[in-house]
Amino acid sequence: SNIGKEIVGVVEVVRAAYPDPTDDTGRWCCVDVRAVGPMPRPVTLAAIKAEPALEGLALVRQSRLSVMPVSPEHWDFLCGMGGWTRR
Repeated sequence: SNIGKEIVGVVEVVRAAYPDPTDDTGRWCCVDVRAVGPMPRPVTLAAIKAEPALEGLALVRQSRLSVMPVSPEHWDFLCGMGGWTRR
């Protein structure tokens, strides 16, 4: 959403993309997710965009993303920024 523009938690995709049943146009898709836990320190979009190590991240290159693939290297870096430890 446009409110906050920060990573505040971690989710796991539990169902691959499928057509959004609420979209009559057929243009949108959705995924099902499961909450894993809150991010100890929110990671702002501004901080992500300012970090050279994340310049290849899809979120930096494209706008309006809410679900996207993240490389293991980018994931580890983002987790470090937010104080997330794998559970």
